[in-house]
Amino acid sequence: MALNDLLSIAHLTPKEIRQIFQSTEAIKTTPRDFATALAGKSVVLLFEKPSLRTRVTFDLGATQMGASCVYLDHQGVRIGERESVKDMALNLERWVQLIVLRTYSHRVVNEFAEIASVPVINGLSEWSHPCQGLTDYFTLTEKVGDDLRGFKMSYVGDGNNTCHSLIFGAAKLGAHITVGVPKGYDPDPEVLKLARKDAKTTGAKIQVVYDPYEAVSGADAVYTDVWASMGYEAETERRREIFSAFRVTKKLMKEAKKGAFFMHCLPAHRGDEVDAAVIDEKGSIVYDQAENRLHTQKGIMFELVTNAG
Repeated sequence: MALNDLLSIAHLTPKEIRQIFQSTEAIKTTPRDFATALAGKSVVLLFEKPSLRTRVTFDLGATQMGASCVYLDHQGVRIGERESVKDMALNLERWVQLIVLRTYSHRVVNEFAEIASVPVINGLSEWSHPCQGLTDYFTLTEKVGDDLRGFKMSYVGDGNNTCHSLIFGAAKLGAHITVGVPKGYDPDPEVLKLARKDAKTTGAKIQVVYDPYEAVSGADAVYTDVWASMGYEAETERRREIFSAFRVTKKLMKEAKKGAFFMHCLPAHRGDEVDAAVIDEKGSIVYDQAENRLHTQKGIMFELVTNAG
């Protein structure tokens, strides 16, 4: 495996994803075996956006494998404003062995990866959330087995960065995904184009519909996310009205298969995109997903740093 950066699941091969999952499982099962896997290494977290799961799990994950971790808060001054991205990247590559970015612009992630000689991880951009998507599919392999071919995922809500990563993951792993969105809030056409190209090889099926009940029909898992992602807070009230028919309720879950999982990347707004009765019920695996952010990101860091030498 020659994984150099993690910018998007679209850039991974199915083999690379399976390798990340294998490392994740090993690290989760026997964490002591990896307690010094990153000894002597340093990780920097450059975050423009607030974070609970991404910040804590990367910080803890690096530390638990023996690395040191530095957090740089860029919520006040955006990355590239005080000094150029080029200069930041060329400085940081002299000090650290891994760069994690959480940024409003996917262009910044790509620019860092092009310039820096050390691995770069996209901890979230407006276009892609690969660590979340990999975590979600790893969590499903724990529930139903390693082979996700034919598994039916339903995503209901905004065609955002998390949705994009779920589409890419389904395409790489041969799962089927139906995305249900209000018209005008579709996933990026380029995402669908890239994913459908992979789907021809893996047998995945990718569909976009505009009715939530059609989207959820026969699903093995139902996934949703906040209606107004970071950067779209000013549209919260307008989106609440537009997306109200796409709220995941017990009634909507009845259209899925019996025993279907409910999934959410968190944070969740109970009463908006999902009813409390759904997120807090037995079939919800949202906290398994949250836990696995730690293990999956440890797997990602292990693979990247190991391949970097």
